[in-house]
Order: sequence, then structure tokens, then C-alpha cells
Amino acid sequence: MKKCYLLLLFVGLVFSQLALGQSQQGQLIRIMVSPSSPDMIYQKGDNISFDVAVYKFGKLIEGAEIEYEIGPEKMDPVLTGTSTLKKGTTTIKGGKLDVPGFVRCQVTYKENGETYRNTGTAGVTPLDIQPTTTLPDDFKAFWDEGKEAMKKIPLEPVLTLMPERSTHHTNVYHVSFKNISGDIYGILTKPKKPGKYPAILHVPGAGIRPYSGANLNQDVISLQIGIHGIPVNLYESSLYQDLGAGALNGYNRIFLDDKDKYYYKRVYLGCVRAVDFIFAQEEFDGENIGVMGGSQGGALSIITAGLDERIKYLVSYYPALSDLTGYLHGRAGGWPQLFKDEWSNQPNKIETSKYYDVVNFARFVKVPGFYSWGFNDNVCPPTSMYSAYNVVPGKKELSLYHDAAHWRYSEQSAEGHDWLIQKIGVR
Repeated sequence: MKKCYLLLLFVGLVFSQLALGQSQQGQLIRIMVSPSSPDMIYQKGDNISFDVAVYKFGKLIEGAEIEYEIGPEKMDPVLTGTSTLKKGTTTIKGGKLDVPGFVRCQVTYKENGETYRNTGTAGVTPLDIQPTTTLPDDFKAFWDEGKEAMKKIPLEPVLTLMPERSTHHTNVYHVSFKNISGDIYGILTKPKKPGKYPAILHVPGAGIRPYSGANLNQDVISLQIGIHGIPVNLYESSLYQDLGAGALNGYNRIFLDDKDKYYYKRVYLGCVRAVDFIFAQEEFDGENIGVMGGSQGGALSIITAGLDERIKYLVSYYPALSDLTGYLHGRAGGWPQLFKDEWSNQPNKIETSKYYDVVNFARFVKVPGFYSWGFNDNVCPPTSMYSAYNVVPGKKELSLYHDAAHWRYSEQSAEGHDWLIQKIGVR
């Protein structure tokens, strides 16, 4: 029996080492596109260039024929061309940019009927980018009025223990509580051990989906919320998919022509309400609370910190809903690209957007924040994200993962998580 155990242990160790030694999985053809500048940033008026390499089986493809398009991000290309990579690499001239912004190079390679693409993006003095949206005179009064109205509504929290998701350390609950209209639903996690704990509010990215909770087995209270007023524990249901394809399809544009009815009003106020809920938890230490999220969640992190002074720290990955009016000024605007066509570019919709643009909440963020994104993001263009970041008056840390797009590296997620955990004092 002992020999059998030792043999199994040996086999397990061998296979674990083989797994660790495997190469990275990816496409057969890999195109590498990167600005020639070491930090991928140029000054205004500098000559921009992009280094390109095409690989197959880890080897450069000699004689590869590529096509390229270069121009300001999300705009029509201003330079196009083809090139033959005699040794599998080349450097492409990308022109100049005389204003702060980003220049993107997209490279295409075709082989055996398949098309492969990749992009590289150069920043041009991005810390000098300023927003195109403006702050309405009654912006603060508008949101103060909403928060005051919400205070008159009883919280009426409902907590339902989820024993199947709870652990030896953490109780997990499906919760609901009253919002300015309807309810907010979420997943609450709390340590089982009696005591006082810091808290994290997790705000969601775009879409309609269930949630499972966060920060299990850590000495922290966490609340992961949905924003659509429906339960978030229907794991076997098609409800979320049905709503996404039906009633909530394009929810980010519902009532955009009326600032008092716009879909995001109850969402933004709901985030403040979620902070109310956390403060109502007996186990919360009453002081140390942070908010974090990515994309739409990155936007909601900034918005919550801008609306609610009880938030002490924030983590925002590639925030959406930033500088929405960029397209009206000939440059990229933030997700969901509201003003790219004449049908949407209506004065009342543009005016409404100013009350919901992340930029205008960022102006009021005074607490420390951790921000992170990549230059290749084609959903939340970096021009739009810098428009918000650059007006934040509070202490801020920007961690760039330059070649990332609308996703993040595991190391990037860990960096933001660890930053917040340390700040709020999780033991």
C-alpha cells in the first residue's frame, strides 16, 4: 500500500511539472504590434512608429505579407498600406499627433483562408487629455435631490442564507433592499467569526447575469450587486438571457432623452443605497469601506465614490461611460458610444449624458483610488478613460498594462485587489 501511494505521488508530481512547463495557448499565428517607444508614449509632434512581428510555431514568418491601418483610436484610419516582412519583422511609420490622444495601428495577416489581426496603440501625452463634456450648473443639486428622496424610503433588507455556497469561514446570503424605485439584489458574504470587519462593494460590468459572491474566506464583508432590480441567484434560469435579448436590450439608452427617467438614475442611486445596506450590517466596522469594479463597474466605482463620501477607497478597471461626448468633437468617446450617429446626436440626449458622465463624478472624487487599463481597449477607449482620470482631484495611482485591451491580466486583477485589501485593513 505504501509503495502504491508513493507511485501515485510520483506520477502526480510528474504531471504537475509537465502542466507547469506547457507553452502558452493561443492562435496558430501570432501578430505582435507595439509602439517603438519603450513606454509606448510619445510627446506631441513626435514621429510615431510601430514594431511588427508575425510568428508561427514560435518562429518568425519570413516573407509575411501584411496590411495595416493607422489612425486615432476608434476613428477612420489616416494611413493604410501593405508591407512584406522579409525576416518576419518590420517597423511602420505611424505619423504624428499634435494633440494629446492615442494612435492605433491594426495589422492584418492572411494564411490558408484565415485572417489574423492584432493592434498596438501609442499614447501621446495622455496625462494632458482633457474632457469634452461639461459640468451642468445643477449637477450636484440634481444628485443631492435624488439622495434625499431615497433617504425617505425604508431600507427593508431581506437576507436569505445560502448554505450551499457558504464555507467553514464565510456565510453567503442572497439579499434585497429597497432602492429609489424597485429593489436592489445582491450576494452578501460575511465572516462567521464574531467581530467587526471592513467592507467591499463590488459593482458590476455591463450585462444581465447572476452572481456568486466575492471575498470568500477573507476577513471582510463583501456585497456584490446587480443593477437591474431582479434576483441574482437564478443560476439555472434563462431569465437573464431573455431580458438581455428583450426588454433590457440596450438598457444604457433607455430614456436617454430625459435626465429624470434615464435608466442609469436608479442604478447610480442604487450604488449609494448599497452603501446604506453595508452600513446597516452589525458586523461592519463603520469606517473602512471600498468599492471596486471593471468597465461599467469601473464607472460605477468612480460614480459611487463621487456621490458618497462614506467610501474611503476605490478600484476602477477600464471605466466605461467616460467622456461620452468625445465623438461630437472628432475623437473617441466612452462606452456605450452613445453619440456616433446623427440619430443619437440630439440636444436633449447630449444634455442628459452630462448628468451621467463619469467625468463629472470624477471631479468630486477626493479619496485614494487605484486605476488600471490598457492602451488597446477598443470598448472603453483610453482617451475617454484619461478624460476622467485626469480630473480626479484625490490621490490616484494608475497602473498601466499597456498591451491589454478590454480585459485584464490575472496579475492586474491581483494588484488592484491587494491594494484595496491593504488599504481597508483586512487582516
